[in-house]
Amino acid sequence: MVQPKIAIIYLSFHSERHLDDAVSVWKRLVYPKDRLTCVIVDNFHPTYGSSVRYLEEQVLPLSQKELPEVVILPQKENLGFAGGNNAGIRWAVDHGFDYVYLHNDDGFMTTNTLQPLVRAMEEDSQIGLAQSLLLLHPDTEYVNAAGNVMHYLGFGFCNEYRTRFADLRIPRVSDIGYASGAAVLLRTDLLKRFGLWDKDFFLYHEDMEYSLRLRIAGYRAVVVRDSIFYHKYQFGRSMEKFYWMERNRFGVLLMFFRIPTLMLLFPMLLLMEAGQWLFALRSGTTRIRLSVYRYWLNPTHWKLWHGKRRTIQAIRKVRDRELLKTASPTIRFQEKIMQNALLSYFGNPIMWLYYWVAVRGLIWW
Repeated sequence: MVQPKIAIIYLSFHSERHLDDAVSVWKRLVYPKDRLTCVIVDNFHPTYGSSVRYLEEQVLPLSQKELPEVVILPQKENLGFAGGNNAGIRWAVDHGFDYVYLHNDDGFMTTNTLQPLVRAMEEDSQIGLAQSLLLLHPDTEYVNAAGNVMHYLGFGFCNEYRTRFADLRIPRVSDIGYASGAAVLLRTDLLKRFGLWDKDFFLYHEDMEYSLRLRIAGYRAVVVRDSIFYHKYQFGRSMEKFYWMERNRFGVLLMFFRIPTLMLLFPMLLLMEAGQWLFALRSGTTRIRLSVYRYWLNPTHWKLWHGKRRTIQAIRKVRDRELLKTASPTIRFQEKIMQNALLSYFGNPIMWLYYWVAVRGLIWW
């Protein structure tokens, strides 16, 4: 039986320090090498520049020898996570591949990562995207993410974070809120039908948006237990990260939920904003919150996101109630640096009650 053609999209962003681990596994993949291509997208780094010379000297000579075919796609500017991956996805779509596997630069596969994903997707055509089980590295006995969880106010976090792998009890294929873009298999036919990843997200929540886009069209997002990907995960608390996470969180809510749902969520969104301002004052990130407001007060941006909303609502087959069924009623920030007593003892209990009374109790559309 001929195996589907897969393009492994590796988004390189000054990744020389990580690439050796990835290449070492690519050499030993048990998936048929003639059905694979490693597409390395060099996402130009504003500080360190391009990695193309390194890639051409260290990786390209191994193409179709020790490695599957290798293709290098140099970019002239930093396109972000979504835009950079899209460059590789477009190449794969244009060259007739069946699937693309998004491969984070700071991680590596096992020799058998792809087969369980392909098996799950080939067995069920309603699976739109399938994520590998992410394990931490070097703490490989702990889970990084068994899929991702979306909070009903648009926050996202890793499911089963730092659960011992030996203690993890999940089915072979499990439905999830959304798939992590760090290690996920996508169907090219659905990418052609519903569009590539949204480049306007740039960083963060682009994987949430694409997962919800397919879910609202009636497809499943799953994690496949037996597909392992090791992730050198490090939590970063940069100012830029908070801006993109908050800006894009509002974008997801505006794109996917009906007006009555947004009205029902509004009181809790206001309460969350008050809590966010307390956090901003304590952490010195008030400038970031003001930047988010300035973005959303720009009429041009409203026009852009209203167009996105129309596109999403036009493909809707799933009610808001179904989308919110897998949402978390509380926020579970796993990193201690993000945890605080106000959220644990005040915010989360109120959000939990509001979810079960108002969100699950009143949203029937």
